[in-house]
Amino acid sequence: MAITTLEQLQDHDEALAAGTRVEVRRRFDDAWSHGFEVADVTASGYRIRRLSDRMILPVEFVFDDVRKERRRQGMWWY
Repeated sequence: MAITTLEQLQDHDEALAAGTRVEVRRRFDDAWSHGFEVADVTASGYRIRRLSDRMILPVEFVFDDVRKERRRQGMWWY
């Protein structure tokens, strides 16, 4: 079941707060991309800020397409 509203998210898990570093699901291949943070939480998803240039992306991401950043241990390129 997809989580599409803030009410469903609150029943399932905690919403990520603004400033939390996150990964977002790419729509092209469903892989996760890092280098983002939550800019704002809305009733239907997240507004996301790209860390490289601090720009807020022009689209809203549904809750299922955003997850807390997972740090990779032991890899020098992360």
